[in-house]
Amino acid sequence: MKDNAKHFEPLGFAPKKIVLKIGSAVLTRSGDDRLDENLLDDVAQEVSRMFDLGRQVIIVSSGAVATGIGLLRSARPRSIPEKQAFAAVGQSQLMHLYSVHFSRYGRNIAQLLLTRDDMEDRRRYLNTSYTLDNLLTLGVVPIINENDTTTIDELRFGDNDLLSAIVAAKMKAEMLIILSNVDGLFDSDPRENPDAALITRVDSITSGFEAMAAQDPSRLGAGGMRSKIEAARRATCAGAYVCICNGKRPGILPELFAGRCPGTLFLPQEGGKMSSRERWIAFGKIGLNRWLIIDDGAKKALIQGKKSLLPVGIRDVKGEFEQGDVVEIRDSAGERLGKGLVNYNSKDIRKIKGAKSEVIEEILGQKEYDEVIHRDNMILFSS
Repeated sequence: MKDNAKHFEPLGFAPKKIVLKIGSAVLTRSGDDRLDENLLDDVAQEVSRMFDLGRQVIIVSSGAVATGIGLLRSARPRSIPEKQAFAAVGQSQLMHLYSVHFSRYGRNIAQLLLTRDDMEDRRRYLNTSYTLDNLLTLGVVPIINENDTTTIDELRFGDNDLLSAIVAAKMKAEMLIILSNVDGLFDSDPRENPDAALITRVDSITSGFEAMAAQDPSRLGAGGMRSKIEAARRATCAGAYVCICNGKRPGILPELFAGRCPGTLFLPQEGGKMSSRERWIAFGKIGLNRWLIIDDGAKKALIQGKKSLLPVGIRDVKGEFEQGDVVEIRDSAGERLGKGLVNYNSKDIRKIKGAKSEVIEEILGQKEYDEVIHRDNMILFSS
């Protein structure tokens, strides 16, 4: 495998607000799966230094289940109840050690355990964001994890890569750092190809990059490289730089906090500066299997004409949803074009799809809107 680890891709500035995601494989020792306290101390020291300089860091930390495995000296749990039990054991120890190490540098921490509902319900999301803003203003380090102990499948983020991207987008972070046990994204699987080369910079995420990503998750973590690519897509769409790199490399945090990426750097996409409302539409609903499939004429009207989505351009409806929900918009090939707040529920849209707006009242018995999604309630993703 080619060694590109000494290449540092520069941002050109030192980011002032950073989301730092630390994976389970980084947090634990390879020999016994116990927490790596030397690494924790490095994190505490460098993050505390950032706060001392007037900058802000939000930590999204995996490791509750892995810590529980180490404490109980057990094999990896398989069932959901087993994982939740291990998370309950490990989470308290994980936060205790974070607190111990940060206190050495005069810094307090705060724990936030989130579910998908906390980001989908607007009032709860706003309350969470206000809490985070106040903690940062007070100089307290927020440490976020998914609430693995009680979360059921339909309320899960799935992995902390996605959670970190949502936090970065909604908190308007300038940079998302994903610390993994690999150096970044390679042009082929380095486990199988000794000549695999590290890709140091990605200007735009295409399907080709997704194909390069290994699908296998790490032994202790929930997400592999594919989930990290998806996290990078979401965060860069919101205007953040994303760096995926090896968190086990000594001295990596000072380089990252200085604005240099010793791994794969993903550049923010054009138009990524979103208002609070736009961020809510773009990132408010996570992992939901519901979308509208539109024809090529509607696609052109949305992208080139900056028009609203009318029922005449809709070919199909996937999933069930209510009026006012956020729904994905996809083209006939399945490519995700954007998201928007629907003016009609899924049952009614199935009735009026392909029809002109003038006949909506005739079909439904009433007409509140000409548009299925108004342009003001729509976000289109960068191509």
